[in-house]
Amino acid sequence: MKYFDLTENERSILLKIARKSIEDKFNKNRDTFIDSKELPAMLTANLKANAGVFVTLKTGVEQLRGCIGNFNFGIPIYLNVYNMAKEAAFGDPRFMPLNIVELQKIKIEISVLTPLEKIDDIDKIEIGKHGLYIMKGPCHGVLLPQVATECNMDKEGFLEAVSMKAGLSPDAYKNGADICTFSAIVFREN
Repeated sequence: MKYFDLTENERSILLKIARKSIEDKFNKNRDTFIDSKELPAMLTANLKANAGVFVTLKTGVEQLRGCIGNFNFGIPIYLNVYNMAKEAAFGDPRFMPLNIVELQKIKIEISVLTPLEKIDDIDKIEIGKHGLYIMKGPCHGVLLPQVATECNMDKEGFLEAVSMKAGLSPDAYKNGADICTFSAIVFREN
């Protein structure tokens, strides 16, 4: 996939799709936004392109409330956002499912991902630009690019954090784990 940027309008559309996805889950009797007559007119070529995405939900104080995503490059961005927003709200095992009162309090952040690139030299990792995906045996973990800057991590701290997120020892990145980097277009609701 050739990497691209998203216009402000495309970003707004994806944020609307994410919020509508969560609202659709609460409004079981209504037609879903994804099947609406309104949506097809909004979809640009970029939004129909295939890419992995993560949807992050935060409360007003920037507290994590859910985050789910995938590296599935076989699904259009708009549909992946719709599905992952619902998963972030109701399927993140770290949190209880979102309730209707919280819906108005959350802010949605979307990360549209580049494909994974396996690296053999950790000096290629750029804090603030790269996210990390680590795997060793059945264990794997991911941290988005913005996590390192939001948490003031240096490269070693970022590698240790993704190792532990995978359920591995903090130094697993030094001991035979595969490390991949990726970048993301990150945007959020105001």
